[in-house]
Amino acid sequence: MLSTSNLAIQFGSKPLFEAVTVKFADGNRYGLIGANGCGKSTLMKILGNDLEPSVGEVMLQAGLRLGKLNQNQFGYEDDRVLDVVMQGHAEMWAAMKERDLIYANLEATDEDYMRAAELEGKFAEYGGYDAESRAAAILIDAGIEEPAHNGLMREVPPGLKLRVLLAQALFSRPDVLLLDEPTNNLDIYSIGWLERALNAYDATMIIISHDRHFLNQVCTHIADLDYQQLKVYPGNYDDFMLASVQARQRVEASNAKARDKISDLQEFVRRFSANASKARQATSRKRQLEKIKIEEIRPSSRQNPYIRFEQGKKLYRTAFGVEKLNYRYPDTDENVLNDVSFTVEAGERIAIIGPNGVGKTTLMRCLAGELIPNSGTLTWVENAQVGYMPQDPQAEFEEKLDLFAWISQFTGKADDDQLVRATLGRLLFSGDETKKSVKVLSGGEKNRMIYGKLILTKPNVMLMDEPTNHMDMETIESLQIGLEQYPGTLVFVSHDREFVGGLATRILELKPGGRLSDFRGSYDEYLKFQGIDP
Repeated sequence: MLSTSNLAIQFGSKPLFEAVTVKFADGNRYGLIGANGCGKSTLMKILGNDLEPSVGEVMLQAGLRLGKLNQNQFGYEDDRVLDVVMQGHAEMWAAMKERDLIYANLEATDEDYMRAAELEGKFAEYGGYDAESRAAAILIDAGIEEPAHNGLMREVPPGLKLRVLLAQALFSRPDVLLLDEPTNNLDIYSIGWLERALNAYDATMIIISHDRHFLNQVCTHIADLDYQQLKVYPGNYDDFMLASVQARQRVEASNAKARDKISDLQEFVRRFSANASKARQATSRKRQLEKIKIEEIRPSSRQNPYIRFEQGKKLYRTAFGVEKLNYRYPDTDENVLNDVSFTVEAGERIAIIGPNGVGKTTLMRCLAGELIPNSGTLTWVENAQVGYMPQDPQAEFEEKLDLFAWISQFTGKADDDQLVRATLGRLLFSGDETKKSVKVLSGGEKNRMIYGKLILTKPNVMLMDEPTNHMDMETIESLQIGLEQYPGTLVFVSHDREFVGGLATRILELKPGGRLSDFRGSYDEYLKFQGIDP
C-alpha cells in the first residue's frame, strides 16, 4: 500500500494542490488524470520520492518495493540492453557493481574479500544469479528479440527504447508501480502490448496518461486531480466521466435546494422577528439557517478550447492522388517509401497507421511538400488548398513575434484585431498571454496555435501529423469534435486509438519495407478484419 496524508505543494503564492490524503492499494490500477499544469507529474514525483512536498507525507508499507518508469529514453545509449533492465533492481545492481570492483582490484585486501562475500549473499538474496535470464524473458515478452539483448541501447530503434525502460520498471517485481505517460511515443501496436503486460502484472499501479482508450483498457480506478484536490472514482475513464458529472449535478441540485430553503427561512425571520407571537418561531428559523451549509464548488482547472474548422472552397470528387511514390533518405540504401500509390476522394478522413519508424511522418512530409520524392508523382486537384500540421511545429515559431502578431498573419485581412482576439480566446489564450513570445510556448500551446492557423486559413485538405501530441484530454476531445464537423478532406497520423476510431473512414497502413495497405472502413472494422478485438 502507498498512501499520503495531508499532502500539499506550493510554488510561489498559490498551492498546486493541497490536503491530498489518499490510499493506493489492493493491486488496483489508478489512472491519474487532470488538466495540463494541475500537478499530476509533480504528485508522481512526490510519490516516487523524487520531490519533497511542502506539507504532508508519503508512506510506503514496510516490505513493499516501489518501481517507476524512467522518462529518459536516451539516457542509457552506451549501456548493454540487459544491463539497463537489471538496473531496475537498484539494490541488486549496486551490490553486483561493488562486488565486481573488488574482484577486479588486484590489490584487494582480506577485508575487501570479506566485503565481497557479504555482497555475494545480498546478490543471491536479490535473485542476482538468475537476473539475466529473468531480464531476457521480460524483454522477449516486450517484443525485444534475443539478438538485441547484448547490444547497446543506441542500437535499439526509438520505438522500442521505451519498451526496454518498461522492462526495467518491471524487473524488480515491484509491489507498487509508477508510470508517467507510458504510452508516449509508442505506436498503436506497442500500446496494445503494454495494455496486455499491465493487465497481466499483479501490482498496485498509478498511471498518468492522456490516452482515453488505454485508461479504459487498463484502469480499475481513476484518481482525478482537480479543484487543487484529488478524488478517487471506481471504474475506468468512461465510468469516471459519468460518475463525476453525476456527482457535480448532485451537489449543484443539493445547493439549489439549500438556497431555496435559506430564502424561505430568511423571509420568515424578516417578516416575523418583530412579532411577539411569532418570536419563538422566528428564533427557531434562525437556528435552522445556521445549520444549513452550501457545499463549495471550486472552479475546475479543466478548460475546453472551442475548435471549429471550415473550408474555403468545396472540392468535388477527388482531392489528390499519389502514384508509385518512392523516397530514400540521403546516404541510405533502402527506400522508406516504396511504390506507394493511393487516391484520396473529397471529404474522406484517412488515418495513416503503422509501427514507429516505418515512414508515416516521411509520407506526410512528402504530401506537404517538405520532402521531394526520389520518384513517383503527387497530383493535387486545381482548387486544393492544403493546410499542414507537422509533428514538430518548432520551425513555425522561429520569428520574434508575440501570439497576437503570429496569429494575425493568417487572418487574410489587415488590422482585424477582433477576429484575432476571438480566435486566441477560443484557444484559451487571453489577456496578457497574447503578448508573450511564441518562442516560450510549451509543446501543447504551440499545437493550439497551429489549430488557430488552420481555423483562419480554412484549407479544404488538412494534413495533420500527430495532432494530439502534448495535449490534455479536454483539448483532444475538442479537437476531435472539431474534426468530426470539418466538411473538408482530412489525412492524419495518430497513435491515439480513441481519436483514430472516432474519426477515420479509411485506414492506410504503412508496413516495413515502405509498402502500403488500403482498408476502406472505420478503425474498429479494420481491427476486426485483422482478427483483433477492438
